[in-house]
Amino acid sequence: MTARSRLWLGLLLLVSVLVGVQWMIGWPRLLAPWRTISPAALTLATLLTLGSYAGRSARLYDYFLPATRGGFAGCLKLTLLHNLLNNLLPMRTGEASFPVLMARYFAMPLARSLAALLWFRLMDLHALALVALIAVGGHWLDGALVGALAVAWLALPWALFQMRPASALADFGRRLPSRWRDRLAGARDGLPQTPAAFWRAWFWTLLNWLVKLAVFAWILQLFAPLPAAAAWMGAIGGDLTSVLPVHGVAGAGTYEAGVVAALAPFGVPATEGLAAAVNLHLFMLGLSLVGGALALPIGHRIASSTARANDLG
Repeated sequence: MTARSRLWLGLLLLVSVLVGVQWMIGWPRLLAPWRTISPAALTLATLLTLGSYAGRSARLYDYFLPATRGGFAGCLKLTLLHNLLNNLLPMRTGEASFPVLMARYFAMPLARSLAALLWFRLMDLHALALVALIAVGGHWLDGALVGALAVAWLALPWALFQMRPASALADFGRRLPSRWRDRLAGARDGLPQTPAAFWRAWFWTLLNWLVKLAVFAWILQLFAPLPAAAAWMGAIGGDLTSVLPVHGVAGAGTYEAGVVAALAPFGVPATEGLAAAVNLHLFMLGLSLVGGALALPIGHRIASSTARANDLG
């Protein structure tokens, strides 16, 4: 599928959502509940979501030390812009901004930033699956069984790290031509090198997702009478659509489908689920735009100069 056809498909999904919502619910009726939500609740939800972005920035800052030392502002700016582009651009094209911004702000080699991004996404999926297990298990399964499954799932990334993928890459790289060996060495540097680095990255990942999903589940409950498990699964379902190969402009259509599909096993009517999903999506996109606007005045000179100094050293 070409880039142009992907764009047209994303635009088609966007138009389909706009028309479909008007036909099934009506935009005035769908947006009406916003007038009943207290400003204090919206302010708290906004601050907590922005706080989760700060947690993601802390993960980035800590993971790439010492190259990022003194450059937390640059990490925050990068995170906010990356989040904005990821949420607005179709077909996951926003992901390409991460290595570009890492090279611009921290003079980071492409192979290292891409390997780190892949590791971040694996940790993100692991955290989402863990929360989903607890939410669904707490609703349908025995508590002891859920606890055992959660412990086993928590141990999985540590077991993967213990396999020492970085060392395996190094051994494999010795058998390659020099130009490929250098690229593989950069990719190896993008993986966690020590147990301490692994556990810190895992901590920031889990903290970020717990805060973000808690806020999004709360937002869903403000727009539909949902049990806690259903709200958490709806929030997870929307985020999981970001990994789909087909992803609309600003996630339109695919995001709502993920939320509605996650709510369906709980007996939530499609119309109520769609209304809650669209309003959650509007909240997420609004926060992405706010984050992008906040990122623009943030400077990154200190981070950039520090990275170059480290490279020269």
